[in-house]
Amino acid sequence: MSWDFETEPEFQKELDWIEQFVREEVEPLDHVLANPYDVRDAARNALVRPLQAEVKRRKLWACHLGPELGGQGYGQVKLALMNEILGRSRFAPTVFGCQAPDSGNAEILAHYGTPEQKRRFLQPLLDNEIVSCFSMTEPQGGADPKVFTTRAELRGDYWVINGEKWFSSNAHLSSFLIVMAVTDPEAKAYERMSMFIVPTDTPGVRILKNLAVGMHEGEGTHGYVRYEDATVPRDAMLGPRGGAFVVAQTRLGGGRVHHAMRTIGQVRKAFDMMCERVLSRRTQGTLLADKQMVQEKIADSWCEIEQFRLLVLRTAWRIDKYKDYRKVRKDISAVKALMPKVFHDVAARALHLHGSLGATTEMPFVEQVIQSFHMGLADGPTEVHKVTVARQVLRDYRATSDLFPTEHLPKLREAALRKYADRIEREVRAQS
Repeated sequence: MSWDFETEPEFQKELDWIEQFVREEVEPLDHVLANPYDVRDAARNALVRPLQAEVKRRKLWACHLGPELGGQGYGQVKLALMNEILGRSRFAPTVFGCQAPDSGNAEILAHYGTPEQKRRFLQPLLDNEIVSCFSMTEPQGGADPKVFTTRAELRGDYWVINGEKWFSSNAHLSSFLIVMAVTDPEAKAYERMSMFIVPTDTPGVRILKNLAVGMHEGEGTHGYVRYEDATVPRDAMLGPRGGAFVVAQTRLGGGRVHHAMRTIGQVRKAFDMMCERVLSRRTQGTLLADKQMVQEKIADSWCEIEQFRLLVLRTAWRIDKYKDYRKVRKDISAVKALMPKVFHDVAARALHLHGSLGATTEMPFVEQVIQSFHMGLADGPTEVHKVTVARQVLRDYRATSDLFPTEHLPKLREAALRKYADRIEREVRAQS
């Protein structure tokens, strides 16, 4: 058997370099640049491009991708150990070439794109020369694809798309959108939709407004997009007709785990600040760290972080083991359901222990608390993932037809007496 909680020394050297590099070179970018996705921003490019070049020289660029796409083909465990460091900074995923949604969209294009689409969209995306958008959720249906209304109709050699999409991240900065649309409304629920690649400058693609989550996004990055007779060629479809759900899982399974990996970095950052604070401030004659209610907050936070991290790493290990997201569906949903709660609770405690300063924009805690709620909605709401966990768990159990439960103590006692009756009787005789 194999059961290990250590990282091999050679990879640990890489992790040590990543941690120092992110702290010293990447985290400062969060305070001087606006949007990591704005490839049109000269200041952003002047600071980010050299760091990306250094990551590429170190062979740590886009490590989630295989060598044929310029990555290292790292498994999920290695990616987890990397991403919990990258999660400390808004710019780190971009500097390392693994930023969402571009990373997931690149996987879709790698699997389903035509040679021309790969040349036009995939390679520039992998090089971070352009950015992309995953345009799936809708204003009336949220993340429930069964009630999506955006339609794509085949007219001759072209697909004509009409409808509205909500929270299409980075739409206003993107060069193309991957759009989920209904193509076969009379088909079964999970076979009605198909996936399309739509250049953002296609006539009929209108960004009605951008919405901001939290305070760091400025003008907002999540687009409310309307498609009005947006027309693309027949071969703009990604994957088979009616296969949007299968195509989407190419990106969503890994993406959900990567969100969790990076969340560990944010939670640990809040925890580090919390610990520094309680060792630095005094009230009522003693350090905050000496107060038992403060100690409870520290202990609860540490336990929750470690439990969550181990669940994430175990899930990553299972993905590497089975190479099939369907076999790890329960684990991924559990990670996704737990992530926003751990993030919220630790960030809220850190905010509280910083006093009034913690509630201001001069500290990151208000932003983190807001982001924790966003994490509970992105890639499917927490409630949906809890339902998935419950259903998957219950598949391993069976109902009893007996009147009383299997573990009913009188029944167990009676069965045990029957099992050992002869031996008990012999022992009694031997002693008499």
